[in-house]
Amino acid sequence: MDVILQALRAAGKAAVAPRFRALGADQISQKTDFADLVTVADTEAEALIGAILAETWPEARVLGEEAVAADPRLRAAMAGAGWQVIVDPVDGTWNFAKGISTFGMIAVAVQDGVTQYGLLYDPLLDDWVEVSAGGPARFVQANGRAQVLAVSGVSDPAQMCGFIPVGLFAADRKRAAVLAGLSYGRVTSLRCSCHEYRLMAQGHVEFVISGPQPHPWDHAAGVLAVQAAGGVARFLDGGAYDLARRAGVLVVANSEATWSRVARDYVALED
Repeated sequence: MDVILQALRAAGKAAVAPRFRALGADQISQKTDFADLVTVADTEAEALIGAILAETWPEARVLGEEAVAADPRLRAAMAGAGWQVIVDPVDGTWNFAKGISTFGMIAVAVQDGVTQYGLLYDPLLDDWVEVSAGGPARFVQANGRAQVLAVSGVSDPAQMCGFIPVGLFAADRKRAAVLAGLSYGRVTSLRCSCHEYRLMAQGHVEFVISGPQPHPWDHAAGVLAVQAAGGVARFLDGGAYDLARRAGVLVVANSEATWSRVARDYVALED
């Protein structure tokens, strides 16, 4: 899937990195609320990735987060027949817009609704985590040096670190989420799925909780990478990860034992 990698690298170099800490107020807009932002970098990068892949892989349909925001009907096509490339042109846009370097770019190749390749790319450092279905998850540096990844072996909750986007949950569940986190060493949020899943696959954190809307552009690539690195991913109700699913709390953990404990502690998040 080198064509996908090269498309993201080109878009990152041309449309994302030059905009970092160089955005004007008129280049940042709200989508659903004050914390859900979109910038000119998001729209330009998504358009550029689509244009590059249209030339290098015309059989695939490119579906981006911003395209779905403009036309929600496109969401259903992400699990449709044939090849789809699902793109998050700037993941962690709030961080990006505020000048915080914890942001990334995500792409996932899907065939007939099944994830076949995932890419979690950092356009500032030009490194990435990539995974193909059935293969290992790898961290690759700009110079090509690669490392096969494995999830953490930590089993003591007092030493576990996890991520959860508390602010995305309804008011009556935020308190439950915060209290549940007190049972662990540290639970926080990077406001960036790309780097949360990268850290998980690299063995630096023990769980990631996502919801209540598990968007494929945020989670499909990361789930594939963590599973390839030895982790597990299921919804809080026990359902397997499915990029067609529109609602649910996704728990990704370094082991079955951690998944079970986290699911028990955070059960109040389930509808």
